[in-house]
Amino acid sequence: MSDTRLSFKEMCAKFDVTPRTLRYYEYIELISPDREGRSRFYTPKEVARMKLILRGRRWGFALEEIRQWLLIYEEKGTDAQLRTWIELADQKLAELDEQKAQLEESISELQEVRDSTAKSLG
Repeated sequence: MSDTRLSFKEMCAKFDVTPRTLRYYEYIELISPDREGRSRFYTPKEVARMKLILRGRRWGFALEEIRQWLLIYEEKGTDAQLRTWIELADQKLAELDEQKAQLEESISELQEVRDSTAKSLG
């Protein structure tokens, strides 16, 4: 493995993603590897972007939201990107809180019906 760049195969292994996923992220311009012939190489910048992409996906952000957020850094710099990140995080937290409340309600209802059914069986 190179000190500064990862090959396509190394990048897939490092992030436990399929080649198809990595190619798709490149296709939708989330990452832009260096190309040498048919080979792709990923710089530390692309590795950092991949970490952000996967973190964003884990938190439920759409790929287009992540792409737009990454573009802000390129176009307006770190401060603008961080301000946007705070706004997006606030929106996602509100959305997740709502989902959590709905899940808690469903769990409670299911538990009540399960318990009353079990009680009726004696």
